[in-house]
Amino acid sequence: MQTLTQRLANPTRFMELSARILPWIAAAAAVVIAYGLYLGFTAPPDSLQGETARIMYIHVPSAWLSMSVYALVAVSSFGLLVFRHPLADVSAKAAVPLGAAFTFLALVTGSLWGRPTWGTYWVWDARLTSVLILFFLYLGLMALRSSIEDESLAAKLTAILALVGIVMLPIIKFSVEFGNTLHQPASVIRAGGPTIDNALLVPLLVMAIGFTLMFVAMHLKAMRNEILRRRVKSLQLAEVARAQSTQLAAAE
Repeated sequence: MQTLTQRLANPTRFMELSARILPWIAAAAAVVIAYGLYLGFTAPPDSLQGETARIMYIHVPSAWLSMSVYALVAVSSFGLLVFRHPLADVSAKAAVPLGAAFTFLALVTGSLWGRPTWGTYWVWDARLTSVLILFFLYLGLMALRSSIEDESLAAKLTAILALVGIVMLPIIKFSVEFGNTLHQPASVIRAGGPTIDNALLVPLLVMAIGFTLMFVAMHLKAMRNEILRRRVKSLQLAEVARAQSTQLAAAE
């Protein structure tokens, strides 16, 4: 009996399934994010930071996704190098720009939040610096892939770099525990449970679900585009080979 992963290994089957579920996931993302924004703007202000803390409803889900997406890139890269899954590289290639975008959004919103909270847009502390390195790592993956013309070789080298870069995730996670940082410690995903009040926690979790659905929708769309691009390229190469064969036959 085939597993779900094995059934999805066929790009044609993936295209059929993703075409059916993509509109529903995109619609769900829009509804959940709209509901999360409503909850966020109607929630009481933070007792210490006041209205400025509402930016966390964008900043925190973006920060979570910046790390989660990288984990997906690493798993996809492992699937390519070890199992040679036909969709693994498609998944990794599609996820990297999205991860870079969420990381950039986390950095920007964190900087805007830091100005009224810390009195500065940026400090070179452990959490901020490690997230900035993650952003550069995403850019490096995109640059490495685009610099190599051989797609198979580019996929393997970027997969290796992605797996090496996985070390950044625990560094980012625990940077607020062991490093000298202005960034507050984890208040949601921590041992002992969340320390944030439920009136603020519920909108935050709703936004996190909405952002995750949005990423899934964009990832599926990007994977479909990449599969179509590869099919068009294969058809073009086959057409060129057919034309060259015809020319050689005519010359003989």
